[in-house]
Amino acid sequence: MTVDDRDGLAQRFEAHRAYLEAVAYRMLGSPSDADDAVQETWLRLARSPADEVRNLRGWLTTVVGRICLDMLRSRAARREEPLDVRVPDPVVVFDGDDPEQEAVLADAVGLALLVVLDRLTPAERLAFVLHDLFAVPFAEVGEIMDRSAAAAKQLASRARRSLRDAPASDSDPVRQRRIVNAFLAAARHGDFDALLGLLDPDVVLRADAGGGPFGPSRLIRGAPAVAEQVMQFARLERFAVPAMVNGSPGVVAAADGRVMAVLSVIVRHGRIAELDILADRERLRHLDRRET
Repeated sequence: MTVDDRDGLAQRFEAHRAYLEAVAYRMLGSPSDADDAVQETWLRLARSPADEVRNLRGWLTTVVGRICLDMLRSRAARREEPLDVRVPDPVVVFDGDDPEQEAVLADAVGLALLVVLDRLTPAERLAFVLHDLFAVPFAEVGEIMDRSAAAAKQLASRARRSLRDAPASDSDPVRQRRIVNAFLAAARHGDFDALLGLLDPDVVLRADAGGGPFGPSRLIRGAPAVAEQVMQFARLERFAVPAMVNGSPGVVAAADGRVMAVLSVIVRHGRIAELDILADRERLRHLDRRET
């Protein structure tokens, strides 16, 4: 391949990059993993006889889909503990950011959807994401998974049932921001009763600290237990920076350009029903220095 041919191929690939990133993020729930998947897709294209590819978008969809499927299966295989806690990597938009890139990824991929997608099998997730979100025909989806179109259709149907069974979250961002701010104020003042009033009785807290100082990662259920746990994070409140996290109001705790934690919530019926705290430094590093 000549330099001119490679440059032309790179331009054709770049025309599809935003689409591939959107597919990969919905599949993997992680901007960094999505970037890796897209980069691997480019490398495979560069090594292929590209002049034989008639439908580049379809070819790229197949390749990135298979890469994401392999990554999801590998991720599932590494989860040896049945109560392993993994919070989805957040797409964070700070005040003053140019939201163009984040909007490509975050559009219609709120935290609630990411949480539900994470509960699907890799094959169910692939079938649902490609067909229902990107209108890829079931015949092509099945080909990616080496299954029939009917099998792909059944997988997507199972995924839809899981999504329908998941409770809906509140959609008013102004109301959500008021609830998040009240939550932070209650934590700052050590007001246990106020925290209980803001939490759904069956609230779930997922704290994913990786190997960081806030470990170990944990899954906690019930308002009293969650309120007690939240009080331990109250010291981070003075570093809190308002942000949109996966399309909903959230908080980033940062100091001296270093992000220590990202807090995101799911609000239902005016109370916090799910609360995620990501404090894994390796997964937060890409956000450093962006809160200023």
